[in-house]
Amino acid sequence: MSLKDKYKSLIDYAGSPKVDQLSVSENNNVLYISGSAPASVKDKIWEMYNSIDPDMRAGDMVLDIKSTDEGKTTGNVQSEGNGEAESYTIKPGDSLSKIANNYPGMTWQKIYDANKDTIKDPNVIYPGKTIRIPKA
Repeated sequence: MSLKDKYKSLIDYAGSPKVDQLSVSENNNVLYISGSAPASVKDKIWEMYNSIDPDMRAGDMVLDIKSTDEGKTTGNVQSEGNGEAESYTIKPGDSLSKIANNYPGMTWQKIYDANKDTIKDPNVIYPGKTIRIPKA
């Protein structure tokens, strides 16, 4: 089975036209998908990827979808403007503890509690997912 077949549902969703400047290519047994989309579409694509490769161990895809939501930048911390939380886009190698260390008085438990609606297991977080960082 080719990688494009393996990830067909994800590619079809991204290309219907949900992702701007969608690029899908395969090189050396790795599928590269890139483009830009609203955060809700980006989150759905990551969920689809997670359902195909739950442990993200196959290492056969590089997914680079930039967020087009105004005021939010992928990979950076942005204030939500309500004074109660900031958003943070998870990067490869992050853990809730590592993220918490960047915020004085913050713990991984506080971050997990603020994101229980999107994080099922505090030990399993996914790059590209945007989470809330509550005020300490």
